[in-house]
Amino acid sequence: MKELWFEIAPTVSPSKKDNLLKLATESADVLVEGTQAHNRSSKCDICVLNRFDENTITRLKREGEKVALRISIRGKEDENTAVKAAELSTDYIIINCLDWRVIPLENLIAKTRGKSKLIAEVSNSEDARLVLEALELGTDGVLLKTSDPDELSKTIAIVKKQAPKLKLAPAKVTAVKQIGTGARVCVDTCDLMSPSEGILVGCQSAGLFLVEAEVHESPYVQSRPFRVNAGSLSMYTFGSLQNTRYLSELKAGDEVLIVDRKGNVRCTNVGRVKIELRPLILVEAEVEGKRIKTILQNAETIRLVTVNGSTPVTELKAGDEVLAHMTTGGGRHFGVAVPDETVIER
Repeated sequence: MKELWFEIAPTVSPSKKDNLLKLATESADVLVEGTQAHNRSSKCDICVLNRFDENTITRLKREGEKVALRISIRGKEDENTAVKAAELSTDYIIINCLDWRVIPLENLIAKTRGKSKLIAEVSNSEDARLVLEALELGTDGVLLKTSDPDELSKTIAIVKKQAPKLKLAPAKVTAVKQIGTGARVCVDTCDLMSPSEGILVGCQSAGLFLVEAEVHESPYVQSRPFRVNAGSLSMYTFGSLQNTRYLSELKAGDEVLIVDRKGNVRCTNVGRVKIELRPLILVEAEVEGKRIKTILQNAETIRLVTVNGSTPVTELKAGDEVLAHMTTGGGRHFGVAVPDETVIER
């Protein structure tokens, strides 16, 4: 099992610090503060050394202490020092590769494996994924240093392989209306989706419909399981669990969330976005007394996910049920939730 170590960046604001600590306390294995680290599972402290000293390591080990050496890898000499520390049975070696990242990591994975646990210092989830996959085996864990709760959440999902979940609820369709031609967005991803998977899309950030990927073949159209024909360019979708994006903003390389009918979530990247003029259809539905809407292309290949399957928008009628995700109240500022803000979305 890979380990997640966490250290709060010194620039973090007090408001973010509480959120970060809550997330870290729930999911991180080790919390680092200065020269001390606390292993939550074994409930023991780890002495973090910022300089290699053979005598100090030997003494601490003799006294039964857990020891971590934090070292920056600038060249071969530092790499050799890390290997020497491993041979002294240092419990953890925390490395920060200042220049080259992959090659030093691969060297140290090969030379320290079975002697010490190798922890790579990273500042974002993208780097965490890279070091955990280096030389196929990857490091034994990562030390994430950040002030961004979103990066912490994404890193938790990568390290712990705990896919986050969103709650989906049945939404009863109340009206379906053709509204003429408009600009709609096709989101082509860098992943393959299965039946019931797609992205959440809606007119209001408070209520998003699950639009299925183009996973179904027909006599007229081949399946395109990498694509979600997502709807009008002004619709909201999730770029991450914390942020919404307008479909019009998405471009190649951006992140977007794939969701299935059970609420399982995974992150992928956009490969291409196509905006074209197409006939549109407005779908209105009600969830727990709340009215939500979405605008999609009016075509048989666009389907909304249901509890047991999916329904083309061309066949939707009042009384049908589709799946939707409802968020808490409040507004959003550039996609970030502001729970206490008063906003009316119609």
